Amino acid sequence: MKILFWNVDTQIDFMNSKGKLYVQRAEEIIPNLNILTDLAYEKNIKVVNTCDYHMQNDKELSATPNFKTTFPPHCLAGTEGQEFIAATYPKVFVDNYYIVSYLDEAVYKHQINRSRNIILYKNHFDIFQGNKHIDEVLRHLKPDTVVVYGVATNVCVNFAVLGLLERNIKVIVVKDAIKELPNLPVNDVYVHWISKGVRLITTKNIIDYIRKEK
Repeated sequence: MKILFWNVDTQIDFMNSKGKLYVQRAEEIIPNLNILTDLAYEKNIKVVNTCDYHMQNDKELSATPNFKTTFPPHCLAGTEGQEFIAATYPKVFVDNYYIVSYLDEAVYKHQINRSRNIILYKNHFDIFQGNKHIDEVLRHLKPDTVVVYGVATNVCVNFAVLGLLERNIKVIVVKDAIKELPNLPVNDVYVHWISKGVRLITTKNIIDYIRKEK
């Protein structure tokens, strides 16, 4: 089984209480994020790290946000808030496919094969809309199972999970390593995931699962 970890937007603007779009109580999942980062390193598991990366004129950003399709300015390019937190900061060579206009197949294979961490920048809360290279990257990675964690459960994590499912990839969500935005429904998200075959698992159990599989 080819397992891929999928770290969703664990950036300072979301994870830190002083961030521009703080996900309430997000700091509570940091110990589990540390564990998952260390587990991926220990077992040499590739990690796709999705990363909000905005310009001031992006359609998602608004001075009068509705917190459903528009949000306050956050994760602006070149700001500290756009950086990953220490618990998930990629530890080895990183390839950035957001700013690349063209890569031929040989280059993709070479770069992906030598990179345990891959950063996919996005300018939309749905990674599958916000990064035009994602399907090409997935085609080369060919995961059987993707283990998803990060923020926010009822926005970016949800879109990542649903997009992976649409591509016939098995999805496991680490339920104590995600955190939701409090102003949006979350229970319906879980129900929908389960109806689609998503497996919800704890950090402790994913450790056992990975060590068994790897």
